[in-house]
Amino acid sequence: MSENNSCAFRTSIGGQALIEGILMRGPKKQAIVCRTEDGLVEKTEELKFVKDKYPVLGLPFIRGCAIFLSSMVNGMKALSYSASLVPLEQQGEPDKLDKWIEDHFPAEQAQKLIIGVAVVLGIALSVLLFVFLPALLVGWCKPLTQSFFVRNLSEGALKVVILLVYMKLVSNMSDVKRLFSYHGAEHKTIFCYEHGKALTVENVRPESRFHPRCGTSFLLVVVLVSILVNSVVRVSNTFARVGWHLLLLPIVVGISYEINRWCGAHDNKLSAILSAPGKWLQHITTNEPDDDMIECAIRAMELVIPEEKGSDAWGN
Repeated sequence: MSENNSCAFRTSIGGQALIEGILMRGPKKQAIVCRTEDGLVEKTEELKFVKDKYPVLGLPFIRGCAIFLSSMVNGMKALSYSASLVPLEQQGEPDKLDKWIEDHFPAEQAQKLIIGVAVVLGIALSVLLFVFLPALLVGWCKPLTQSFFVRNLSEGALKVVILLVYMKLVSNMSDVKRLFSYHGAEHKTIFCYEHGKALTVENVRPESRFHPRCGTSFLLVVVLVSILVNSVVRVSNTFARVGWHLLLLPIVVGISYEINRWCGAHDNKLSAILSAPGKWLQHITTNEPDDDMIECAIRAMELVIPEEKGSDAWGN
């Protein structure tokens, strides 16, 4: 594996692992490449940015929430598309809610509703696991509630434990293992591109699968930043604390995004320290890919590299 992970060029191109495929998002368009029984299937589309319509959503500390929500929606759409390419005999039965939506709405509208429901449920699960559950459990432990400092720190530590346990548990599922291998292929391909090497399987294979600008790392940064931001909460009632934590969540996400953005643009001791926890988490969320996975990632990358060299530089 390549030991030199510092790059003279840092690209803003990022990706996401899909079901037997890769999503790559460039400065102007995104591409989905999935491997099927008939070979590689490609889908590209031009990107539309919410900040172009509402410039205020592109301002520092505000853009984080807008980008996070947009990424969630686009990610769910891409996952849904990749799932649709799986052979029918390998697809599970749709759950009752999805089936009800499909039976009562036109196909296009049903698809949008199913994705919307998935995003809402994803956010609800995150709130339950990382906001309500820590506040509830720590609230039950009276010795930890005598000091607001100890209580906030305990809730934050519990959030980290829940995140790590959750990631470790899902990483043992066979389908998720393959998903995390595609995640590794995505990182290796981006590193190869940033190192200025030709995008070939041979060049991509030895690159590191641990990338400092990973979206998964962002989740851990959010949890750590929430420990600091939520330290201003000075109420004892569990439900009141949950309410305050939800109100402060946009601030947490905004700060976390700016930290990730800054770390991605710098290569020094401070950026290394700040990005270290996220890279450590990638030991769980990325696996070594096989050559077929790398081919998917390479093709997806090729489809989004802009014609104007350097226009995809990080921070543009």
